[in-house]
Amino acid sequence: MGDAAVGARSGGGDGWRRRSPEPGPQEGEDVTHGSDPEGSGGPGPGEDGGQGARRGSSNQQVRSFWKELPLLVVIALVLALVIKTFLLQAFSIPSDSMQNTLQRGDRVLVDKLTPWFGAEPERGEVIVFHDPDNWLAGQPVEEPNAFQKVLTWVGLMPSSEERDLIKRVIGVGGDTVECRGTGKVVVNGVALDEPYVFPGNTPCSDDDAGQFKVKVPEGYLWVMGDHRQNSKDSRYNQEDAHNGMVPVDDVVGRAVVKAWPIDRWGTLPVPETFDQPALNK
Repeated sequence: MGDAAVGARSGGGDGWRRRSPEPGPQEGEDVTHGSDPEGSGGPGPGEDGGQGARRGSSNQQVRSFWKELPLLVVIALVLALVIKTFLLQAFSIPSDSMQNTLQRGDRVLVDKLTPWFGAEPERGEVIVFHDPDNWLAGQPVEEPNAFQKVLTWVGLMPSSEERDLIKRVIGVGGDTVECRGTGKVVVNGVALDEPYVFPGNTPCSDDDAGQFKVKVPEGYLWVMGDHRQNSKDSRYNQEDAHNGMVPVDDVVGRAVVKAWPIDRWGTLPVPETFDQPALNK
């Protein structure tokens, strides 16, 4: 993701014209510049007027390029691997659990840099995280072909072996999150206004798992999908080893951009409802 020499000759056949009172070249001065001191105008013995030198230079440049190409490829792959490991990684959306924010088949870019500086996920962010405790049990694993394996290695596709999920952070360490009936999700006593919830869904689900009140431990997150009635999130994994919570250490990064398809390109900002000051009291 480079020369030209300029000279002047007289019209006669007596070689270079000496102009008076300007002195001619003194012994030892360089006056060649590709000219013929005899005035013949042709190349001297063993010369070809510079054409052979230019052809040789061009061939050398071509050979040099092909010699350097493997090194350039290696450098590009190393840079891609570094970017994947420390900066950004592409992930595909395999399900409908984040509709309509994300559609099945969308590609998102995940910021992996900020966690290296100690930043932790915040309420409202869409995050990718490793399966905390077999949330994806029973889900089929697609065997990638050779080309897909290369794309995975350089970070342009997620690994099928990593078994990652994508959800929205609703509660962070210290928060109390609750749902009663089919109304709004309440965090620390503050009702959330969630326009991103899938049309026709209710913020809280009217079933056993959808009715809850939990205290999020420090170092953990409570996550929910935007398609509330079609998301196996924290609510439906409260019997696991972490009581449905996601360890912060399992977070891969924050999804920041919808990169593909191009007509769905856009950022993934934190919704305004999570800016309410009362949430932090």
